[in-house]
Amino acid sequence: MARILIVDDDPAILDILGAYLRADGHTVLEARDGLHAQRELPGADLAIVDWMLPGQSGLELARQQRRAQPDFPLLLLTARGEEEDRLRGLDAGADDYVTKPFSPREVVARVRALLRRARLGPSVAVAGLSLDEGRRGAQLDGQDLPLSRLEFDLLLTLARHPGFVWSRARLLERVWGPDFPGVERVVDVQMAALRRKLGEQPDQPRFIETVRGVGYRFREDG
Repeated sequence: MARILIVDDDPAILDILGAYLRADGHTVLEARDGLHAQRELPGADLAIVDWMLPGQSGLELARQQRRAQPDFPLLLLTARGEEEDRLRGLDAGADDYVTKPFSPREVVARVRALLRRARLGPSVAVAGLSLDEGRRGAQLDGQDLPLSRLEFDLLLTLARHPGFVWSRARLLERVWGPDFPGVERVVDVQMAALRRKLGEQPDQPRFIETVRGVGYRFREDG
């Protein structure tokens, strides 16, 4: 199975998650702070990281790992349950987000899902749309969908979190990067081009809905 790194300064969480993950057949690595985690990450297949760590925060550790290894699967644990906090975690590079208190069985199930996504098949497959992050390829209704790098990243960001509303500012930071000097209008221009390739009309969205005054979301029903 996989080598799972748990990064948390709470011994009880290390013990209970470690026990459940070992019972599921995984090898468990442990770290209690960001510095120790950095030494363990090269030997891990997936990391479960607590947001509130002594010294370097889990959020910063996630950002650092995403820069170093963009495809590395990372699950964020936190007592912060507000939507804005979840957005910050996803923006930092977490692939999934679990709020404390949590069910260890749910965490194990999410670990399995992240490992499947990392190892097998498309990153997203829903309602005729397939996105494969590994090969940077997209298909719509069985036909190759020619997307630019920005279009692919934009669509993948939305599709990974169906129903979640992304503001233009958040999309600009996530897809174009925090240092991009452009204005939010560029998101609308890129979205219009993407929708044309998806065969969508603004008033008849198949995948992407406009949330007036806010931004965009991927439809939960695909």
